[in-house]
Amino acid sequence: MGRGAFLQISEYSAAHAIVDDRYLPYEAFFMNVAQLREDFPALNRKTDVGLPVYFDNACVTLRPYSVIRAMNEYYEKFSGCHRRAYHAFARETASRFERARASVAAFLGATEPSEIIFLRNTTEAINLVARSFAGSRRPARVLTTELEHNSNLIPWMELSRQGLLQLSCFKLADNLTFDKERFRAALTKGADLVSIPHKSHVTGCEYPVREIADMAHEAGALLLLDGAQGVSYGKIDVHALGADFYAFSAHKMLGPSGFGALYADKEHQPRLAPLILGGETVDDVSGGAYSLTEPPYCYEAGLQNYAGALGLEAAVDYLAKADPRAIRAHIASLNAMITAGISGIQGLSIIGPDDPALRSNILNFTAEGIDSVELAEMLDKTARIMVRAGKLCSHAWYNSSGTPPSVRLSLYFYNTNREAELFVKTLRNLINHFY
Repeated sequence: MGRGAFLQISEYSAAHAIVDDRYLPYEAFFMNVAQLREDFPALNRKTDVGLPVYFDNACVTLRPYSVIRAMNEYYEKFSGCHRRAYHAFARETASRFERARASVAAFLGATEPSEIIFLRNTTEAINLVARSFAGSRRPARVLTTELEHNSNLIPWMELSRQGLLQLSCFKLADNLTFDKERFRAALTKGADLVSIPHKSHVTGCEYPVREIADMAHEAGALLLLDGAQGVSYGKIDVHALGADFYAFSAHKMLGPSGFGALYADKEHQPRLAPLILGGETVDDVSGGAYSLTEPPYCYEAGLQNYAGALGLEAAVDYLAKADPRAIRAHIASLNAMITAGISGIQGLSIIGPDDPALRSNILNFTAEGIDSVELAEMLDKTARIMVRAGKLCSHAWYNSSGTPPSVRLSLYFYNTNREAELFVKTLRNLINHFY
């Protein structure tokens, strides 16, 4: 895929979206969606009801050929380990593993590669930070929102239950956008760490992270960003965001499953304690004592997922060719089209802001009297439209707010106007005929 695929005219809308905090016409940014789709083998897999319409990108994005080839290259050409052996395969593995780390560091705007800790996913990264903040002489005070993924709630809940830290949750605005005044009020009660999403997986709302960081730091708290939904559009700058820690998964950004990373600012890395100990985490063991190796290796226990690292590097390279403004504009156009198309359906309610420009790539809704899982299955069986249904790993918020399980569409740059129109038509037909 060349950069031209993101610049050539293909499908676009004359509507407007918020891009870089200002209103700009979609025509300002072009993407050749048809050309991009050729990079993704799963999109060209014919089924009994046509080509797949994949609208579950907030869960897992599809993978381009380049990512698949990069992972296979490790298994086919130099399937060794790093930092343990000195033969040719081991040397190449070590070199490519560290090259991948450097690529990820550049993608995030980290100061140096050692600030990147390779882990399995966002969940493990958050658990690493959580365990490190637990058990101090004074229990750490951790602040999150009322609407969190289980991965950014359960670790804190469990440690709070054990008396190892204090957890507080503050409410969002009524439309589930970020409420700065409620956050400010919560900070006055004291916080050592603020742990919030870069972007909500339930609503698609992106939070004003720089302002949040400034407010947290002024109150003496560090900031951990759950970046699972924040890395999918292209390069970010952790310093511009003000993040002290940034957790993310490769599978949210075209990369492999079972691989992710934690950015940990070198100033705050000493605060972290290894989550798992064993091979690679120590320099030496003698007389009943051990010495940890230097970061990031002390946090990366055991033989690593080298193919995963190469796959993530390839995903980073792919997204680095993209113009994030083009991606945002295209996705916003699709979201606006679908939102307009389903408006007026009786009993249908959108979770989050009504304005699609505030929901990024997500349209999450409930339909009165309709089981969300049943509806999702019917969309799949009748038109191979793949969506997510349920409580979206945010059981606490769904239960406390009384919100029934929902149906979530999450869009990406390879989705098309035709797919958006097909969804609207299929949804209306299903509701009219079966409910």
